Amino acid sequence: MRYKLIVEYDGTDYSGWQVQPNGRTVQGVLEDAAAQLFGAPVRMAAAGRTDAGVHASGQVVAFSVDNPRPIDTVLRALNALTPFDLSIRSAEVVDDEFDPRRAARSRVYRYRIWNARWRSPFWRRYAWHISQPLHADGMRTAAQLLLGEHDFSSFRAADCDAKHPVRRVVRSDIEVVDEQVIYTVEANAFLRSMVRNIVGTLVEVGTGERGLDGFAAVLAARNRTLAGDTAPSCGLCLERVSYD
Repeated sequence: MRYKLIVEYDGTDYSGWQVQPNGRTVQGVLEDAAAQLFGAPVRMAAAGRTDAGVHASGQVVAFSVDNPRPIDTVLRALNALTPFDLSIRSAEVVDDEFDPRRAARSRVYRYRIWNARWRSPFWRRYAWHISQPLHADGMRTAAQLLLGEHDFSSFRAADCDAKHPVRRVVRSDIEVVDEQVIYTVEANAFLRSMVRNIVGTLVEVGTGERGLDGFAAVLAARNRTLAGDTAPSCGLCLERVSYD
């Protein structure tokens, strides 16, 4: 039987999704819990391999077992066997061929910036603190330039192993909520560190360091060295994965 989970986690104390020889990972914690429940090793796949420190409120995970348990038992037991910085929000049985990554039609990421003079002890784990005022309208206009299908090599991490850099963005927007400047982006798929590199460059627009023409030139250049710094992982969250 194959199960699909919707998983939420605070990524602060994780070395990302993928199992590593040294380091606590989301995949490792989930697979250890599932092995206890099913009495055998379990291998899990995710819709997105979030990096160290990145959060998720709608990560999609799938795995198969030979000795299935009822859905209610799976949901209750996995939540009991995992730590408090991770929660399984839902569980369901899916087709044996379901692949959470390849079957996904789009993914939504949200990046939060705490834009106030003083830091927030409540948002420090979930937002990038920038004390300098940001021009949100300029950032919003720049973000709109990313809509459509583009080569995102300028926002691609050096160690990205994707076969090609072309992605289709269907939403790219900036909103201001109280002291937060929030960037939301939806695309069919993302390159490694793509969102954080975009945010780092949008912030340069917001501070006036880079103009709109300069932002457009970065996208067109397909050269990572011309883009801004990579934004900290703490502000990024995988919000939703859509299928069908």
